[in-house]
Amino acid sequence: MTVPDGIHTTTCWECSTRCGARVTVADGRVAAIGPNPAHPGSKGAYCVKGIRGLDELTYGSSRLLRPRRRAGPRGSGRWQDISWDNALDEMADRFLDARAAHGPEALAGAVSSAFFSRGAMVALLMRALGSPNWMMNQDLCGGCRALSDRITGLGIVGGEDVDHTRCALVVGRNPQAADPAQWMALKRAKEAGARVVTIDPARTPAADIADLWLRPRAGTDAAIALAMIHVIIGENLHDRAFVESWTRGFGELQKRAAEFPPARAAALSGVAADDIVAAARMYADGPSCFVSGHGIDAASNGVQTFRAFHCLVAITGNVDRRGGNIRVKRPRGFRNYIDILHDPAFALPPEIANRTLGADRFPLWAGPRGWQTAAHNPTVLRAILTGEPHPIRAMHVSGVNIAVTYPGTQKVMAALRSLDFLSVATHTMTPTAELADIVLPKTTGLEEEEVSLYPSAQIVSYTRPIKEPEGEARSDFDFTTDLARRLERRGVDARRFFPWETKREFNRYLLGDEIDWDVLVAQGWADFEYELGDFGKTGFRTPSGRIELWSETLAGLDIDPLPGYVPPRSERAGGDTRGEYPLVLLTGAREKTYHHSRYRDQAWTRKVSPFPLLQVHPDTAERLGLADGDWVAVETPGADGRCKLRVAVTANTQPGVVRTGMGWWLPEAAGPERGALEVNVNAALSYDGPWDPVTGSADTRGLPCRIAPIAEAEIPMGNTA
Repeated sequence: MTVPDGIHTTTCWECSTRCGARVTVADGRVAAIGPNPAHPGSKGAYCVKGIRGLDELTYGSSRLLRPRRRAGPRGSGRWQDISWDNALDEMADRFLDARAAHGPEALAGAVSSAFFSRGAMVALLMRALGSPNWMMNQDLCGGCRALSDRITGLGIVGGEDVDHTRCALVVGRNPQAADPAQWMALKRAKEAGARVVTIDPARTPAADIADLWLRPRAGTDAAIALAMIHVIIGENLHDRAFVESWTRGFGELQKRAAEFPPARAAALSGVAADDIVAAARMYADGPSCFVSGHGIDAASNGVQTFRAFHCLVAITGNVDRRGGNIRVKRPRGFRNYIDILHDPAFALPPEIANRTLGADRFPLWAGPRGWQTAAHNPTVLRAILTGEPHPIRAMHVSGVNIAVTYPGTQKVMAALRSLDFLSVATHTMTPTAELADIVLPKTTGLEEEEVSLYPSAQIVSYTRPIKEPEGEARSDFDFTTDLARRLERRGVDARRFFPWETKREFNRYLLGDEIDWDVLVAQGWADFEYELGDFGKTGFRTPSGRIELWSETLAGLDIDPLPGYVPPRSERAGGDTRGEYPLVLLTGAREKTYHHSRYRDQAWTRKVSPFPLLQVHPDTAERLGLADGDWVAVETPGADGRCKLRVAVTANTQPGVVRTGMGWWLPEAAGPERGALEVNVNAALSYDGPWDPVTGSADTRGLPCRIAPIAEAEIPMGNTA
């Protein structure tokens, strides 16, 4: 429904930050989008993606407005517009054809995660068809943090109460680009007298405002965390009462930390021992807030690294205290999308759920015990390409551009090409959509209604449908439920997975019985009663009911139950590899203009950030004979391809370390790849392991690499001025 002209409160859903927004409607059209200073979570913070990106995503000329069917060979770029009835009927028939030929487990889904409603829709669709297999991006983005938190039992996210902290410990996080609300909170805390300790190999704005900046070698952060634990315990700076009452395994952790005195951590990380000691003392003088980011995630040592920092949070008592890391609270009866996926009412029989691809090797990630129940992505891709352990022949992808965002781009595209049937729901024609048989037009955050928990402020946020969808776009809930009803008419028991008739009914179901719907809609958010430090009432969701410094869950899987140090991939490389690949590659550098692979087709973003850049230290550039603006090819061992990037000479990275972002593709380039095999760093990475033993995450940073200049004729972008 369209709202009347005026200013309306809502919540931006362009990323997981979910800032409060105010949208101005004039003459029935969105005229302006900006921050909502009254929102208790974001407090007036907002970013350009919400202001410019959301508007152009909704009204832009490249937006997909009608369903399409492939009219030529896969990837030919030949399409015909079709009706929703034809699109959904064909999807129902093709999925059932694949199921009849190969069994229900031959079907798979892909989505960004179950953080957004589309994640639940894709997972429930697969379950309605009898398949437990769906993929998400979180093994590459936040998964190691989430699994460490669950294993340890903290129940936090990260950076929950920066405004009231005495010390913010920022690790692998660039909030200035990634989270404007958190960045503003850090600056407010700093102005109020809080100290900031930043641990990051790159010079970011968080490093610039830090009282103490520790600059480790990539992937060595766990050694620093363990040494900080060593200092805090050795100097009796830990919270003894909290440790005794609410943790398990302190003695074992103390012994492990004794193996990492500051001098050893300095040798492992390259950070001065005195700085490690100073960081430990600053953090111990709390309340202190751990602010974590993707810099220590998405790696084969990611869970152990996060476990070390999470144990640091626990032993200092910075759990659910003002100024520390507040545990996630929720109103009575509230459900999020992950809760739905773990609800027995929507579950597959155990014998089917346990066959989720990857559950045998990564049971805390994939299958019914897993965080979001998703499959292990590399295992799914292998099944598509080889038929092992069983074939995957049909797939539905929604709101994610996996041809760009997964490592090993060549294999991902080969897998998508080889499917018998592929449907993609999207806003624009991405490299993933270019390989589909059916493409569906999705609504944007100005056209659909969402409710979500906002943990750092203990509120529920509301995303208001500001306008009717452009063209024939539909929300994931609407078209997936419609598809489920068509499957039902074909004999599939889909009703129990999709019992709701409208998105409003679904959202009211999520809210539970404590939140007043009218207040939520009127304000754009609603608060609820909660209590800090109520451990006696809530306990901790671990086998022991305590925070587990020594993990019973990991011990049961023959994984080290204590946080430990695993050298980064660049230091584990043996033989001639380090000689052939003498540099270290960091990925994941954030830009304000882009969110992963999104907005690459918007003119304003390309004006602000026109090229995929590779940051190179001046000393490294001089040694290699490179100048600012040169183009180079980047290669890593074990990958099938290389990536072409433009050199940016800067001291923001370290000598011998090159740094880049992710998600680049070129909408103006020839299809179907649209430049994803040239300017996308994932084309130069492998998804084939080694993998984190808990999450199955592959290394995407801290990798050995080499770079070499390319000829002018090889430059992938015509305008290099």
